[in-house]
Amino acid sequence: MPHVWEKTYPPGIRWDMKFEPTSLNAFFDHAVSRWSSHACLDFMDKKYSYSDVADQVHRMAEGLQKLGVGPGVQVGLFLPNCPQYVISFFAVHKAGGRVVNLSPLDAERELRHKIDDADIDFIVTLALNALYPNVAKMLGSTRLKKVIVSGLEEVLPFPKNLLFPLAKKKEIAKWPRDDRHVAFKDLLKTAGKPREYPVKDPKTEVALLQYTGGTTGVPKAAMLTHANLTCALQMFDAWTAGGNKPLLEEGKERCLVVLPLFHIYALTAVFLRSFSTGAEMVLHPRFELKAVMQDLAKKKITVFPGVPTMFAAINAAPDVGSYDLRSLKYCGSGGAPLPVDVLEKFEGMTGCKLSEGWGMTETSPAGTSQPLYGERRKGSCGLPLPGVLIEIVDVDEPTKLLGIGDTGEICISGPNVMQGYWKNPKATEEAFAGGRFHTGDVGKIDQDGFVFITDRKKDMILSGGFNVYPRNIEEAVYEHPAVAECTVIGVPDDYRGQSAKVFVKLKPGMTPFTFDELKTFLGDKLAKYEIPVALEIRPELPKTIIGKLSKKELVEEERRKYEAAKAEGKGP
Repeated sequence: MPHVWEKTYPPGIRWDMKFEPTSLNAFFDHAVSRWSSHACLDFMDKKYSYSDVADQVHRMAEGLQKLGVGPGVQVGLFLPNCPQYVISFFAVHKAGGRVVNLSPLDAERELRHKIDDADIDFIVTLALNALYPNVAKMLGSTRLKKVIVSGLEEVLPFPKNLLFPLAKKKEIAKWPRDDRHVAFKDLLKTAGKPREYPVKDPKTEVALLQYTGGTTGVPKAAMLTHANLTCALQMFDAWTAGGNKPLLEEGKERCLVVLPLFHIYALTAVFLRSFSTGAEMVLHPRFELKAVMQDLAKKKITVFPGVPTMFAAINAAPDVGSYDLRSLKYCGSGGAPLPVDVLEKFEGMTGCKLSEGWGMTETSPAGTSQPLYGERRKGSCGLPLPGVLIEIVDVDEPTKLLGIGDTGEICISGPNVMQGYWKNPKATEEAFAGGRFHTGDVGKIDQDGFVFITDRKKDMILSGGFNVYPRNIEEAVYEHPAVAECTVIGVPDDYRGQSAKVFVKLKPGMTPFTFDELKTFLGDKLAKYEIPVALEIRPELPKTIIGKLSKKELVEEERRKYEAAKAEGKGP
């Protein structure tokens, strides 16, 4: 398939641009040298310059080395959006170690799996009841050696009992001062001169283990190299530099960061990208509409990356007209399909272009993006970014290439694509059949190079930007003593895109349970974003001719119900 998309590129952008893969350490040093005195972070109005961050990074790196962190050592980051995440991410690499991103939303069993699977020896977390107790359960039952614990008061510009909901007394976790625990602030009490471990080959040395369900729903870690991440950054930079003039001005942008830094979208396209452009990151621990609206206006935010649910919430805010959002110059949406009406309303209200893109954990997550200048084709996730090769293969014959306009599985190649899955050569081999990465998404490329995603090979549910796998939910539901059979499907959700619904057949003689009772039962087994939104108990569930539970009948039923409700103006 020819690179048909290049003819549709905005002026000044070439598909065959040259990339300069480098290490994250060199990338960090270059950013600090350029933007030393510029503001780097704003967390609850406490500001850090690039040199402030660099000082703490080097101090922590030396402290980590004294604990035993170095080449071949994995350090887990079990943190929400906070300065400790930014400092820890670069400090681990400066120490010679490797970062493993852990979601603060992980249930106990997910966290345990990742610690064991990724060979994590050290974890950095906060002294919050929502975080630390889960980590404490891992000591003694996993290979975990030490927990590095930070208190919020270390980074807040005001007493911890004021203004910040997570810092309320009841949310603060107590932790023992013993040889298995290290205070984050004590780790910084060094000269800040860690031993240097040069990255010999950025193309092959893994910098990050980023967990994903991939295309099968089985949790596994994508091995992302230094080159994968730094080349993805150059792809993003090239895209906004095209057109009549560069969209972003180096050293002058202010980015509102509400997307979780542990997620690949925020990690690369927001956090690392801010360092590459010298932007100031205004960190929010979570998306809270009022706080977001206030900072968008008050702090004159120029860049706001989000997911469709965030832009829909802003559109629907009853007092949105009272906020001045004219400082915005670039907003990006990813993680799930962006409804056209959400895009048009947001752009009309703010005067700022909202650009939709597509990518995956395995692609760092560079993939496609709608052009910032010229035509943006409705229903498309955009054009392949510079250096990204998108190909369509036959769903049943994964090595057979298809042509323009043909529908099949979307495959991707490029310097941004992962090295493979950690300790899982079989899954790696399957994912790279024919020498290209198979995404599991089904779609096509039109004559002008626009990519359209029309379906999914697997049952993955995209809910509010998170990948939700029915199999994981089904296994947890099956643990309920009253459940004989269950199946989970994605149902339309105007806010999240999709949400999970559970269908259950009870064992003979068992008393039906309520949806609230099911949610309570699943609370310690699933992440919050995996919890279903609805339950339906039926005497029988659809099956195939060979007796296998079938989802297609349920999916069709829910689709018809949704469309009928929309037609009557009642909503889903």
